[in-house]
Amino acid sequence: MTDKGSVDQLDEQLLADYLTQHVAGFEGPVTATKFAGGQSNPTFKLVTANQSYVLRRQPPGKLLKSAHAVDREYKVLAALENSTVPVAKVYHLCEDTSLIGSMFYVMEYVEGRVFWDSALPEISDNLIRTQMYQEMVEVMAALHSVDIEKVGLSDYGRPGNYYERQFSRWSKQYKLSETQDIPEMDQLIAWLEKHIPEDDGKVSLVHGDYRMDNLMFHPTEPKILAVLDWELSTLGHPYADLAYQCMQLRLPENVGKATGLGSIERAPLGIPDEQEYVDAYCKLVGIEKIDNWNFYLAFSFFRLGAIAQGVAKRAEDGNASNKEAQAVGAIVKPLAQYALKLTQ
Repeated sequence: MTDKGSVDQLDEQLLADYLTQHVAGFEGPVTATKFAGGQSNPTFKLVTANQSYVLRRQPPGKLLKSAHAVDREYKVLAALENSTVPVAKVYHLCEDTSLIGSMFYVMEYVEGRVFWDSALPEISDNLIRTQMYQEMVEVMAALHSVDIEKVGLSDYGRPGNYYERQFSRWSKQYKLSETQDIPEMDQLIAWLEKHIPEDDGKVSLVHGDYRMDNLMFHPTEPKILAVLDWELSTLGHPYADLAYQCMQLRLPENVGKATGLGSIERAPLGIPDEQEYVDAYCKLVGIEKIDNWNFYLAFSFFRLGAIAQGVAKRAEDGNASNKEAQAVGAIVKPLAQYALKLTQ
């Protein structure tokens, strides 16, 4: 029998028996292969004789409170099934950790394209690149326009100032997972605490990790078939996703897995600049402009730094889901430095 503590392997016979009972139409035997990439929840492709599925599990081992909440992912995907937000269909959530060693859920396998490089070098046509970025901002606006009560997600996050809650959460998580002293992160935390904007009452469903490599595009068209990786989703402030997206595009090519556009001229590629992207979003959601933009951006750099630090800590503790996790810790300081420039 497979070691239940292993991140990379699943007991295929056990899984086939279980899923045959719990997923309509599922028939074993099944072959499970772990997808490369991804730092957080180990994800597997399940192949049976007549269909393919995707399984996402929590990593085994001791986890930080509220981290790797695959049950929340399952809940939000199920809620969005009939919305205008493209998502994969979910089939089953298993909360019994004794089966494979951690909680997991199973969803449909969507055939499409994932792009790791925001400059989209695989696309030869500038017009198609422009359309893909337009599609990206349209899907984000659709997400922020979801009627939370109607889809049954009114209890998906706590009320009150989203940025206060997020700042409190991530500054605590950062301190809990600190492996070395990074003065720039300490300075950034102090600045953010003093500059949290007053609550403007805006509440929407936010993805929390909305970026190019978490979008599954159609095999041949500039159309998004599924938004992936909902682990950090919650009820929150819509500008969090927009600022996170723009922060990610500001990064240079060598920080993190999904390369940024910070050192690339965008216009010759047909990719909108930040102001054009923000303007397109404002038009879609019916607002004039966004105040406190530098705070939202600086906060995004900070939160990504805190997440990266958590990955590094798990690598040190020996239960990270990706062998490159340790290298992720090296990006924390540069992220804090980028953010500090926005505060000056």
